[in-house]
Formats: sequence, structure tokens, C-alpha cells
Amino acid sequence: MRKCIITVVGKDQVGIIAKVCNYLAEANINVLDISQTIVDGYFNMMTVVDVSAADRDFSVYAEDLEKLGEGMGLIIRCQRSEIFEKMHRL
Repeated sequence: MRKCIITVVGKDQVGIIAKVCNYLAEANINVLDISQTIVDGYFNMMTVVDVSAADRDFSVYAEDLEKLGEGMGLIIRCQRSEIFEKMHRL
């Protein structure tokens, strides 16, 4: 299994989870865990996904998700889990 962490941050709006998850499903990326919260009108989501069955390179997904976020006024980042864990280790 190859895990990646996807984070989404921005002003809340209808369809954020749907658009992100639709992209993931079309790319054959499996959602393993998802957590989201809204604080004072701002949306924050963290998703752990498995990209081992995906048919394209990781960099393509990261760029596509970033562009999806830009189109919605959001910041979407996709990182390999190993890098994410090392960056956020206390």
C-alpha cells in the first residue's frame, strides 16, 4: 500500500468533499480515512488515501488536485505519507 495525505483548506462552500472524492474515484485512488471540520466558515479536511492502484504518477495527482483547489478558491496539497510524517514529527 502506498499512502498519501491530502489536505484541503479554505472558505466553506457546497461540494468540496464531492469534487475531491469524485476526482479520487476517477483516478482509482482509494480513500482510507477522512476527517473534516468547519470553523467560523472555514473548511479544513485531511484525507489519507491509497494510491497503489492509481494509473498515473504521483506528481500528476498532486498537480491536478492543486488546480482543482485553485478553481474552487481552496488550497489542496497532496504529499506522500512518509514526507508528511517526517515534516510533522514533534
